[in-house]
Amino acid sequence: MVRLLLSIRAELENVTELVPAPDSSSFEYFFEVKCTSCNEVHPKFVSVNSVEEHQVTSGKGNTAHFVWRCGLCKRESSAKFDPGFKPQPYSADANGQLAPFLTIDCRGLEFIGFDPRGTWRCVGAESGTVFNEVELDEGEWVDYDEKAALPVGVSNIECKWTRA
Repeated sequence: MVRLLLSIRAELENVTELVPAPDSSSFEYFFEVKCTSCNEVHPKFVSVNSVEEHQVTSGKGNTAHFVWRCGLCKRESSAKFDPGFKPQPYSADANGQLAPFLTIDCRGLEFIGFDPRGTWRCVGAESGTVFNEVELDEGEWVDYDEKAALPVGVSNIECKWTRA
């Protein structure tokens, strides 16, 4: 089993605490996956959440949050979040730098990419205004914080996978 760490980098403008919303436990993470047996990369991003569990055919009673059979070598692989998993919020302190976001245990596969689509949440750095509808499907989000009278935004999102 390999434990992988996903670190993210983003440019935050007048916001902090970027995290999946509203309930991060049922958030659909979209990852690019590669088989470690034959190095085949799946042609599409796959979705994984920490609520749904699927039966792993090898082993009795084993479950995982993601089970995948490689299209080339037909090997079954799986990935699982830690019990009680919560992603680490990306704060203004890390603005523009890589910061740990989540870890996941992988067996027979590696995640090699991350697509931040879905609804995220962040907080106005000056006002504390909560923005619950942050859509990063286009790779960026912009809005206006009326309490602070400042533009807010998230852009230039990047990721890096490493062994944890």
